[in-house]
Amino acid sequence: MDIATILLAVGGGFLGGAMNALAGGGSFATMPTLIAIGLPATNANATSNFALLPGAGASAWTFRDELGPIGGARPRQLAAITFATALIGSALLVVTPTDVFDLIIPWMLLLAFLILLVGKHAAAWLEQRVTIGRRSLFVAQGLLGVYGGYFGGGIGMMTTATYGLLAGAHPREMFAVRTLMLAIANSAAAFIFIGFGMIRWWACLPMLAGALVGGWSAAALGRRVPATPIRIWTLLWTATVTIAFFVRAYR
Repeated sequence: MDIATILLAVGGGFLGGAMNALAGGGSFATMPTLIAIGLPATNANATSNFALLPGAGASAWTFRDELGPIGGARPRQLAAITFATALIGSALLVVTPTDVFDLIIPWMLLLAFLILLVGKHAAAWLEQRVTIGRRSLFVAQGLLGVYGGYFGGGIGMMTTATYGLLAGAHPREMFAVRTLMLAIANSAAAFIFIGFGMIRWWACLPMLAGALVGGWSAAALGRRVPATPIRIWTLLWTATVTIAFFVRAYR
């Protein structure tokens, strides 16, 4: 691996870590970068997952004192569901042929983009019209776990929208639980990806370092930059990446 490839991996990690710290969607930066430097899509997804894991874990630890029930469900219950279903999702990725995953990626990116675009507003609209019990929250958490283990793009906003709809939770109340679930899903997937040799460490380690620096830098920047420009930039970036993957898969 030459210097240019290392710098590209570090840069992709920096951007991904910054996006996760500011608005979410970090995998929209890390996975395309890994594919650009030559990794097959399935390996790129697994490597991206691990590169962003320390940042997710650090965030979960930071907010550990704010953990509390969501919609009558204890964090420990949601964590168990998330870990088990994320193992299933990551195992599904292992058995998915790369050429098939290449065709699936654009649709998952499109779903993640739409969640980033309208998820919060849709959850608020539905919350005023729908009341759903704790069992439905458990089912939804299981689906989020499978998605997080298999792909994970936009999973933070999906979780926010789900908790808002099914638990009627205010965004600030759900932040600690949501962050913990993301870290657990990434951790469960990491067990599978490491066990099956899916992670390309030569690309993962420099990307991981870049993600840590990017997350720390963006957290400091986020206190001074208004939320609207950050959101607009994030949506433009994710839309561009989504279109690029559709062209790549179906041209």
